[in-house]
Amino acid sequence: MATKYDAIVIGTGQAGPSMAQSLTGAGMKVAIIERKLFGGTCVNTGCIPTKALVASARAAYVAKHGADFGVMIGSPIAVDMKKVKARKDAVVERSNGGVTNWLKNMKNCTVYEGHARFGGPHTVSVGKEVLEGDKIFINVGARALIPPGFEEVDVLTNSTMMEVDFLPEHLIIIGGSYIGLEFGQMYRRFGSEVTIVDRNPRLIKLEDKDVSETVKEILENEGVHIRLNADCVSGKKRGNKITVKLECNSDPKEVVGSHLLLAVGRSPNTDDLGLEKAGIKVDKRGYIVVDDQLCTNVPGVYALGDCNGKGAFTHTSYNDYEIVADNLLRNDSRRVSDRIRAYNLYIDPPLGHVGMTEEEVRKSGRKALIGKRPMTRVGRAVEKSETQGFMKVIVDAETKEILGAAILGIEGDEAIHSILDVMYAKAPYTVIQRAMHIHPTVTELIPTMLGDLKPLE
Repeated sequence: MATKYDAIVIGTGQAGPSMAQSLTGAGMKVAIIERKLFGGTCVNTGCIPTKALVASARAAYVAKHGADFGVMIGSPIAVDMKKVKARKDAVVERSNGGVTNWLKNMKNCTVYEGHARFGGPHTVSVGKEVLEGDKIFINVGARALIPPGFEEVDVLTNSTMMEVDFLPEHLIIIGGSYIGLEFGQMYRRFGSEVTIVDRNPRLIKLEDKDVSETVKEILENEGVHIRLNADCVSGKKRGNKITVKLECNSDPKEVVGSHLLLAVGRSPNTDDLGLEKAGIKVDKRGYIVVDDQLCTNVPGVYALGDCNGKGAFTHTSYNDYEIVADNLLRNDSRRVSDRIRAYNLYIDPPLGHVGMTEEEVRKSGRKALIGKRPMTRVGRAVEKSETQGFMKVIVDAETKEILGAAILGIEGDEAIHSILDVMYAKAPYTVIQRAMHIHPTVTELIPTMLGDLKPLE
C-alpha cells in the first residue's frame, strides 16, 4: 500500500525546501525526499563552499600584496590548506545543518532519505516505501559531466575538489568557463601552478570578446597558464603525473601536471529516476521538458532547478520555486520568460552580467546605444588599487530601455543589480542616469557612463 500525500518534493536543493514550506503552509501533507546531502549543490559543493574558498584565496592575495598598500609583513605568506578546508567545512556545516533541521522540524512534512524513483505518473518509491502524491515537484539538480577519454586517471570535479586539503603542485583544469576559471584563480592564489585548457578560441565563449579577453588578461597577470583552441583527447598516467594530450595548432601537444580537474559542463540527475515509467518527457540531453510555468507533460508534475535546463544557477532555481508557488498557491500568474538573465562570475575582480550581450544585440539588428567605461576611471577602483576591467551598458535606441550590461571589475557582482532592477521596472535608462548615487562607489559611475552613450555600430 502506498502512503498518500498531497504533494511530494524530490530533492532538497534551493527550490525544494521552500516549496515544501509553502505547500505545508497551505495546509497540505507533504513528503520530501533526499538521497544524499540536504541543501543540494549550492550548500554542499557549489556556491557556499566555493565562495568560502574564494574568500580564503582573496585573503592570501591581499596578504601577499600588503606592501603595495604600505602594510609590511615580516615573513613570507604561507597557505595552510587544511585550515582553508576546515573553514570551508564549517561554513558548509552551518548551512547544511540549517536546511536539515528546517525540514525535519517542518510541520506536516515527512522527510525520506534515499533515492527516489517513479513507479508511475504519481507514485514514487524510496527504498521499500511507496509514496503517492497528487502533485510532484522534481528538484534533483545536476552533476559534473565526465567525458570519455579520462578513464585511466583520477579526475577531480567541482564536488570532489571540496575534499582537497592539500596544495596541488600543478593543477590542470579542462574547461575555461565559470567553474574552471574560479578554481583556476583560486588555486593559483593558494600557490599551485595552474593551466586552464579550453577547446574554444576564447575563454567563456558565451561572453562578449572584450569580456573574455580581459578575463584572460586578469588570470594571466596572476600567472595562470591558458591554452585555447585545444581539443582534449585523453588523460594518461605518467608515473605520478597526469598527462593531458591535446589536438591544437600550437605546441606543446600535451600538458603535464599533478592533478586534473574536469569542468566541461553539467549533466542533469534524471537518468535514474524512472521518468519513463511516469511518462515524463526529457530532451536529448536528459533535461526534463517543461512549459513556461515549469509544468511537465504529466499533469500535476513539475520540474524545478538545474534538471529542467532553464537555468544553471541557485537564483534561477529559487525563482523556479517562486514561479510555481505563486501560480499554484497565490493566484499570481508568473512565467519563466518574464525573468531577465542575470549571473556573476566570481573570479577577482568579479563579472556581473544582466540581459543581452553586445554580440546578441548586434545579431538582433535593432538600433542600440552603447556606453563603456574602464575601471581606471572609477574612483573606488583607483582608491583600492584594483583597476582591472570595465563596465558597459547597451540601450535600445527607440524605447530607451536597457538591453544588457556587464560590469567586470571590483564590486561588479553587487553594482550590476542597480541596472537589473531598472530593467525589471521596464524604465528608461534616464531613471538611473538622473539618480543621485552615493560617493565614492562603483555604482555612482553608471549614470556617468549612461550620459555618454554612442550608437552601436
